[in-house]
Amino acid sequence: MPVLANFKSNVPQFYTVNYLVVGGGGVGANTAASTQVGGGGGAGGFRTGTGFAVSTTGGDGNGNYTITVGAGGVAAAGGAPGANGTPGGNSVFSSITSAGGGFGGGREAPSQAGGSGGSGGGGSFGTSAPTIGGTGNTPASSSPPDSNATQGNNGGTNSGAPGGGGGGGASSAGVSPGPSQNGGAGGTGTASSISGSSVIYAGGGGGGTDGFSGGAGGTGGGGAGNGGPSPGGTATAGTTNLGGGGGGGTGGYGAGANGGSGIVILKYTVPSQTVFTFKGTTTWKCPTGVTSVDYLVVAGGGGGGTNSGYNAGCGGGGAGGFRTGTALSVTAGTSYTITVGAGGSGRSSGSSSDGGSGSDSSLGAPLSITSTGGGGGAKSANTAGNNGLAGGSGGGGGGLNPGSGTSNGGAGNTPSTSPSQGNSGGSTTGYFGGGGGGASAAGGSGSSATGSGGAGTASSISGVSTFYAGGGGAGGYGASPSGGTGGAGGGGTGANGSSPATPATAGTANTGGGGGGVGGNQGASGAGGSGIVIIKINQ
Repeated sequence: MPVLANFKSNVPQFYTVNYLVVGGGGVGANTAASTQVGGGGGAGGFRTGTGFAVSTTGGDGNGNYTITVGAGGVAAAGGAPGANGTPGGNSVFSSITSAGGGFGGGREAPSQAGGSGGSGGGGSFGTSAPTIGGTGNTPASSSPPDSNATQGNNGGTNSGAPGGGGGGGASSAGVSPGPSQNGGAGGTGTASSISGSSVIYAGGGGGGTDGFSGGAGGTGGGGAGNGGPSPGGTATAGTTNLGGGGGGGTGGYGAGANGGSGIVILKYTVPSQTVFTFKGTTTWKCPTGVTSVDYLVVAGGGGGGTNSGYNAGCGGGGAGGFRTGTALSVTAGTSYTITVGAGGSGRSSGSSSDGGSGSDSSLGAPLSITSTGGGGGAKSANTAGNNGLAGGSGGGGGGLNPGSGTSNGGAGNTPSTSPSQGNSGGSTTGYFGGGGGGASAAGGSGSSATGSGGAGTASSISGVSTFYAGGGGAGGYGASPSGGTGGAGGGGTGANGSSPATPATAGTANTGGGGGGVGGNQGASGAGGSGIVIIKINQ
């Protein structure tokens, strides 16, 4: 379940939000023999409400509320017949948790009940004994704070008819298969207009059948069930970001389908100068009355380099690109994609590799403000040319045999922006690695001593002066064993150059700091820190 965003309350008094939280849909079942059919996956839990209080002291105690969006359930490994897959993942905002949908029942000896969840999965068919659908509204939700009484409904029960039960939906239970021998339809979802348009969410997946019509998916993203050999029809997945259950499978003729991922939507009246802090990729809809924003976009930092055999110090990772500005024009009602870049990977001990470059962060089109990931720090070798990688700020050069030439730091501000988004990594002509570049300064040279990471830049856009985008320190060597210090703004420290080894450290998460390089005593290098995007609205 990926954390997609970090909602931050920035006004001193309490204010309220309206919410919609939908869990991930459950997977439709696989079955083993051609005469066995699986139940449809249950829809993710559906919870909605108004007037939910948030404050600057809520969430983590500092006004930060983590938002988690549940993934859809997935089929058993390798599509194994006769095995259940996974339920959907929970979606969470503050104390509001919508449970993932239950899996469709799929074991043939004996037939197995659907899994419980936000809505329950449908029961399978495989023996004449009844097989119940999974229980919905599990665990039970409450009203208030929710406007709806329950988060979901039960899956359809199989009473001996050769069709799988439909997965439950937000508004109705999954349908039990009848004498027609078709799969049971998925339960219907529930409509919400919180986004500004009426959209139906959390439909259950249809049950499978053998040689008849697979059950229809419930309105709201439910997938259809498999129909077997004739008339057939492949099971379909639940719809992404609707929380629909996946369609049930038919043994020997097709596996069950995955559930659809969930969604979280918040709607609130925005006070002037409200700040939005994003620590993961998501979508931001510009509020009514807002015409411009101030912004900070920091990319992921680069990882430090490693060595193998030739034990000179390695380069520190470059910081992620740092871009900030004021009064950027926006359009109320327009949705903008916010991308937060991951830090570049550190490398394992003895791998003799350049560090991985960080990933870009951006305010998406039509704004198109992109900060480039930091360049990876270079490995060391006994010859010249172990150059750091280019990026928002460049990675430091890797140590080499003195007199054999130069290993250059990677170029910063690549591609070029104005003002500059970063600086170059430090170069070296000796055993010491060069430091990774930072937002305010180039990485330190490694020609006569271990290079320190370049300093980052402070921003007060969040309301507190914070440094971002510091370069990673280089690895030390021999008579100068200490690793290079990381630049202010989350830069990691380089490893020392002699025993006992002090390991390189990673760049700090959500600062875009570069990772530390490996010293002469080898070891693993530090990964770059992830980036961040902050928006402050002007009204």
